[in-house]
Amino acid sequence: MTTTDLNLVKADADALFVRKRMFAVAFPAIILAYFVYIFFAFDIPGLTKRANWENAVTLASDIWSYKTHVTRDNLSGEVTYAVEGERKGTYPKGQRPDWITGDDIITIDLGRDTIVRLLPDQRTEIEVPGFGLIEAQAKGRQITTNLQEDAPDWINSANRRVAITTPEGRITITGSKTEVFNYFPGWELFWFTFDSPYHGHSMFEILSGDRIDPTRPNISGAVSDWWNNAIWRHKDVAWAIGETILMAFLGTMGAAILALPLAFLAAKRFAPVMIVRAATRRLFDFVRGVDALIWTVVLARAFGPGPLTGSLAILITDTGTFGKIFSEALENVDQKQIEGISSTGAKPFQRYRFGVIPQIIPILLAQILYFLESNTRSATIIGAITGGGIGLMLTQAIQTQKDWEEVAYYIILIVVMVMTMDSFSGWLRGKLIGRKD
Repeated sequence: MTTTDLNLVKADADALFVRKRMFAVAFPAIILAYFVYIFFAFDIPGLTKRANWENAVTLASDIWSYKTHVTRDNLSGEVTYAVEGERKGTYPKGQRPDWITGDDIITIDLGRDTIVRLLPDQRTEIEVPGFGLIEAQAKGRQITTNLQEDAPDWINSANRRVAITTPEGRITITGSKTEVFNYFPGWELFWFTFDSPYHGHSMFEILSGDRIDPTRPNISGAVSDWWNNAIWRHKDVAWAIGETILMAFLGTMGAAILALPLAFLAAKRFAPVMIVRAATRRLFDFVRGVDALIWTVVLARAFGPGPLTGSLAILITDTGTFGKIFSEALENVDQKQIEGISSTGAKPFQRYRFGVIPQIIPILLAQILYFLESNTRSATIIGAITGGGIGLMLTQAIQTQKDWEEVAYYIILIVVMVMTMDSFSGWLRGKLIGRKD
């Protein structure tokens, strides 16, 4: 190697070293600049400032627990007791929780020496350990209290509303009503509501005890009352899950049926006319380029809300996706197998049926089953827009801003549904294709 060649090699090595050094310096700077951009573009300081951790704690508590409302109408003086404040969860007349005592003076024991007393003349007393006695009275729309201006953060006091949040419960006082919220772990009335004779009975008593309802056997009566639970709506939930799965199934299978013949028009080996191929491929690009949620909004405008609208949205989007996947699979089929079928004198349709389709069946089934599983999740969101399925019930529960235990229930059911569909599609794929994931 000459001196000139050595110099060239050295120059190349030096240039490579310089480029590596520049990359090593520039790459961290680019990453840092990107995170700085995110910090300001997403207004991280503002989000941190606006975050309300007390609301987050309350939300988390509502998910895994239930609260009993003790409500006094400050106009009539009537006191009601209800789980989650729902009319369907109101205690029958003459019944109330055992942590509430008294008649003229109603004493509410929230636990750990936190006591609330509902007194005559719309007066309320709250004993909070370590703080003292809080007195409040509703007079028309005004609320008068003995609180000082420098009240702690867990007390929000104004002329027309007083809100007190303690570790044991919450108290809200307005001109129209006084409410006390007491939290307990679990989902009360999940199995039976107050109007069911099986409420308060253990599973052992229902299965092996004496007949509780004289008109019905224990097991069938208990199942019927659970199934028709007016608060948790188990029957409606089961129907909604069925709608969601059906929405995904119809959309996915309909898209596969439409995409397969169109895929032949998009494959070069089966559609030699370029204009036909280009038009079919652009059609696939168009329908899959628009997200299913956008199609849902368009179709809901055209046909109205309903599960069928969601199925059509999935069908349109997946037709484009399936068409692209199937056409690419058709491009890679083995020509020798087609020639073997042709040598028997088979007609064109028979060549496709016995020489092409068997080769792409594994790809077709694998993709269809995968999209069926994926569309089960998508149908949940689409159902929230079109007014069908478990997605609608989830959206309604979120919009109430109070039924967070139902939100948790629906989310758990959605996760179980997706896991079940995943297992089912994996099992079916193994049966049809001959192997498992």
